[in-house]
Amino acid sequence: MDKNKYFIIDFDSTFTKVEALDELCEIVYQGSSAQEEISNKVKEITEEAMSGTLSFKEALSKRVDLIKANKDHLSELVTRLKEKVSDSILRNAVFFEKNPDHVLIISNGFKDFIAPIVTQFGVKEENIYANTFTFDEEGNISGFDENNPLAGDNGKVKVMKGLNLNGDVYVIGDGYTDYQIREAGLADRFYAFTENVSRDHISAKADHVAPSFDEVLYVNKLPMAISYPKNRITVLLLENIHPQAQGIYSTEGYQVEVVSSALDENELAEKIKDVSILGIRSKTNVTKKVLENANKLMAIGAFCIGTNQIDLDACMEKGVVVFNAPYSNTRSVVELAIGEIIMLMRNLPDKIRAMYAGKWDKSATNSFEIRGKKLGIIGYGSIGAQLSVLAESMGLEVYYYDLVEKLALGNAKKCSTLKELLNVSDIISLHVDGRASNKGIIGEEEFKEMKEGAILLNLSRGSIVDIKALSENLKSGKLRGAGVDVFPEEPKNNSEPFISELVGLSNLILTPHIGGSTLEAQHNIAEFVPGKIIEYVNTGNTFNSVNFPNLQLPILENAHRLLHIHHNVSGILAKINNVLAKHNTNIVGQYLKTNEKIGYVITDIDKEYDKALIKDLKAIENTIKFRVLY
Repeated sequence: MDKNKYFIIDFDSTFTKVEALDELCEIVYQGSSAQEEISNKVKEITEEAMSGTLSFKEALSKRVDLIKANKDHLSELVTRLKEKVSDSILRNAVFFEKNPDHVLIISNGFKDFIAPIVTQFGVKEENIYANTFTFDEEGNISGFDENNPLAGDNGKVKVMKGLNLNGDVYVIGDGYTDYQIREAGLADRFYAFTENVSRDHISAKADHVAPSFDEVLYVNKLPMAISYPKNRITVLLLENIHPQAQGIYSTEGYQVEVVSSALDENELAEKIKDVSILGIRSKTNVTKKVLENANKLMAIGAFCIGTNQIDLDACMEKGVVVFNAPYSNTRSVVELAIGEIIMLMRNLPDKIRAMYAGKWDKSATNSFEIRGKKLGIIGYGSIGAQLSVLAESMGLEVYYYDLVEKLALGNAKKCSTLKELLNVSDIISLHVDGRASNKGIIGEEEFKEMKEGAILLNLSRGSIVDIKALSENLKSGKLRGAGVDVFPEEPKNNSEPFISELVGLSNLILTPHIGGSTLEAQHNIAEFVPGKIIEYVNTGNTFNSVNFPNLQLPILENAHRLLHIHHNVSGILAKINNVLAKHNTNIVGQYLKTNEKIGYVITDIDKEYDKALIKDLKAIENTIKFRVLY
């Protein structure tokens, strides 16, 4: 680091996550009936001092008088503060160890508890400027050294004037007293530190808002513990994705924006320009046009099973990894299917509609048990297979058809053709994906092959059933009932009307694409998808991706990781290794996997390397994306 750079760092809510005097108050009054009242009063005074609405000396005096602590309490406070060092400070402990002469702690807090915390990071004792307590004969805190400039107003400014530092000075803190150093012309930049607490009026005065210490190091081009500040990763979540996902991304340090509805192609093309991670459900289409505008996009999370709404090939060409949730809502969809089968076999939709109209229709006509009936499942994936197991346990005789060879569960019988399944089944349930070849697989010809009085369920994709043919077969009585949860065209949000020729037909259950919409399923999805994406961002793992070569990588230890995504052409690995050899770079580990279109090379190297290496790797022909993990 440049010998003429100095970092002036505040302690409370900057080096640590908390205000130390607030913590001390909690320790002193723990278990006391007065704890809440006094703690709130201390916090109120702290905030007034931080915002500049109360003179610091007055605020300090009031808090010390209120707390009434002694030396024993300070020992407990130090123990507690060691567990509450800011996350980004902990991550970058090496920076403090390597630059002991260029880091100064200037705080209006007290050296009695500050020194034991910061010196363990390598900060020199003589570089700590803070107040000091005074004690009576019994060890009780009686006050503080009022001659210390930090005990009064503009204390930090006075200390800085006395230091007369020769070089670039950067102040990092969360309060008004930190800004005063910059205001007095004694610092080149003031970074409003918002990792633990954000004060808008302080941020407005800052040269730069730093959501973490990583951000400070990043903008000053200094080594960090991580590849880049996590707050620079922006996440856009659409379509009412469960708030758990937002919480996970926010906790990771990402900047998250939530939009409740889907966006059309033009809206998303505009919105996605600065987005790093996109989260969608089934209504948002990620097209090639959208991706052409996605200059910073790293990953897409489909918070659902299907990915046909995403142009996966265009994502590969762009180096964008796509993850979905293939199993998280399986149970929810299966339970809805079972429920609808029972309701349709009992003709309950019509019975319920009649009751609402005031008509009492007590009759067993067209009302049947499901036991002994034949259920045909088209698509024997995770949902179809689980439906098979539950249906059989309820007495249904199960048949299935799938283009891929699948192991039959229980007593389920495989049909060799779709026609065979349609001919034999009393109830047909569709559970296929949305690939182009599945479009319209149930049309007029397939309805002709079904039994008279069959029941059809579609809880998978709207495009796979000819809606007009379904409507006509319901009206004619060829089908005795149907359950439809997905449609070729669906409203973008809850305020748009639903229009379909199916509306108003007999013994028909129409639901608004809610097969996986249970709290349990949405919570599971909201944990699974962000977890996969964060793992990719942090480690490069692509395991479970739907469009990338799947690699599950070892934990990165004591090395840097180079991630190289390229078009799948011959010779790329050799070119990468030639560049590494040219720069005398030691390879700790190397991994390669390809699919028909792209290749993914991960190389772990020693921490010491020629920085020109990165430029040369990026310049390799057919490179799509390249990034480094520190």
